[in-house]
Amino acid sequence: MRCYRKGSRAERELIDYFSSREFCVIRAAGSGVNSLSPDILVFKRGVQLGIEAKAWEKENLNIDREQFTNLKRWEENSGINCVIGWRKSRQPWKLIPLALFKENSKSFAINWGNARALGKTLEEY
Repeated sequence: MRCYRKGSRAERELIDYFSSREFCVIRAAGSGVNSLSPDILVFKRGVQLGIEAKAWEKENLNIDREQFTNLKRWEENSGINCVIGWRKSRQPWKLIPLALFKENSKSFAINWGNARALGKTLEEY
């Protein structure tokens, strides 16, 4: 239950950020329960994003193969770019395109150094 609360708190943080900047924001039903769609959808003229929110303290972020594949399929079917939003304690959010993740035997992964260097900050949207 603790991980679920941490995840929903991270989602609410993103929702508050984008809605306070006049984005239209939708939190997906069943967010945190299934992996069929991104957690959050944000829209503003010229910007459409599906965000899968992750609050993760380790140096490597691994996205389960099934969840990652579902996000890719969702992105292809909807035409809306999907990103992984990753935040570590006392660090700014990084929004990371799916293309930056490396495939391994069980998942798709990125390390914090690459996420920091190549991901976008919230302010860049």
